[in-house]
Amino acid sequence: MEQTELYTHKEILEKARELAGMIARTKEVDFYKRAELQIKNNERVQDLISDLKKKQKQMVMFESMNKADLVKKVENEYNQLHEELDSIPLVTEFKQSQVDVNDLLQMITNVITNTVSERIVLDTGGNPLTGETGGGPEKKHTDGCCS
Repeated sequence: MEQTELYTHKEILEKARELAGMIARTKEVDFYKRAELQIKNNERVQDLISDLKKKQKQMVMFESMNKADLVKKVENEYNQLHEELDSIPLVTEFKQSQVDVNDLLQMITNVITNTVSERIVLDTGGNPLTGETGGGPEKKHTDGCCS
């Protein structure tokens, strides 16, 4: 196995911060930040969010008092408010931007994971097609070519 340069945690964290800075300057994150700002500045959206929080507190209070009929009533009101919030295009766009940013982060995580795994397989003399590493006990060859 050939000797390769080893990196310190500090060097890796520096690269991670550099990558994070790049991610923060993607169109997905830019759209998310703009959508979030619009959400914070939209009075109707903020009123609905505030009302939803109040309804959640009421549900918890009524549940603790074993008032199932009141819980059901408030739960219905909560669901109506939630539907109204979800019907606002700005909210829909914001939720989609969250999904887009999460997808980007998941893709980056998968690339890192797969690349590290592949590197381990290759560096241990393993088989990249099967993903098996070459480490461990020596295998006996059964085809008679090498013993």
